[in-house]
Amino acid sequence: MLRSLIIGCGSYLPARVVTNHELAQKVDTSDEWIVERSGIRQRHIAADGETTSDLATVAATRALEAAGVKGAEVDLLVVATATPDNTFPATATRVQARIGMTGGAAFDVAAVCSGFLFALATADNFIRTGQARTAVVIGAETFSRILDWKDRTTSVLFGDGAGAVVLRAAEGEGTNNDRGILSTHLHSDGRHYDLLYVDGGPSSTQTVGCLRMHGREVFRHAVTNLSEVVSEALAANNLPASAIDWVVPHQANRRILDGTAKKLGIDPARMVVTVDRHANTSAASVPLALTEAVGDGRIKRGDLVLLEAMGGGFTWGAGLVRM
Repeated sequence: MLRSLIIGCGSYLPARVVTNHELAQKVDTSDEWIVERSGIRQRHIAADGETTSDLATVAATRALEAAGVKGAEVDLLVVATATPDNTFPATATRVQARIGMTGGAAFDVAAVCSGFLFALATADNFIRTGQARTAVVIGAETFSRILDWKDRTTSVLFGDGAGAVVLRAAEGEGTNNDRGILSTHLHSDGRHYDLLYVDGGPSSTQTVGCLRMHGREVFRHAVTNLSEVVSEALAANNLPASAIDWVVPHQANRRILDGTAKKLGIDPARMVVTVDRHANTSAASVPLALTEAVGDGRIKRGDLVLLEAMGGGFTWGAGLVRM
């Protein structure tokens, strides 16, 4: 049975760091207010002229180096982003050219903060069906470009960054002891479209627009939806929550992370947390956190890792991976 192994991780954060204190000079907020409500202390902001494809290319290059794979070996590249360089072509095609990938397919996936999980599931299914052997999956965002910097309820929550993984097809026995992606689980519910959205677009307003969010409602749905999809993933693999070595969640808000862990009975010490330093980087947050935990040795070969995220749409999903 074919399975997708994660054989390399990479990430990139823009050089500029913006602290809560710096933001407090521009909007009516304070470090204490931001930390209390979100757990965020700083975020990285892309430089002028630094695009989503720039961030994605560095993350992909680092992941390929970690995997010992050349760009020419890649036959599938999927970029998850809500902030593409252009309306078209896909940001993925720009990254494809830059990493030296000359064959196969490259395309974008739009599922906002859940985007990396949607992209990972897509690549995994390509590999399982034999349509691809080596894939690069990237989450990359320049959310600073779609923020209303006068809105203190949203502008303080987001940052820019990119993370990537390299997948390689391998044979397995089809058990949850095999290394690789055990399963992915995706959901969406368009009835909640207006709770988290951008008020612009080429078809509606011919403008980029700014992010708008009803935070309290998003929080309520997030804890419930994430808990349910995590339980779904565990049940699909006949595993208890206690079997999870590490949880790599979407880094939206520290209170959402704590609420989800409590509802599932998962030890918060087993959650990889970067929201304090990265803020919410949307589709980039899960691969950024995964790369950090692999790089510092917390996540080791053979560990069972749970990935989970929820974003606008609403979209949400989870995946279980044996590293």
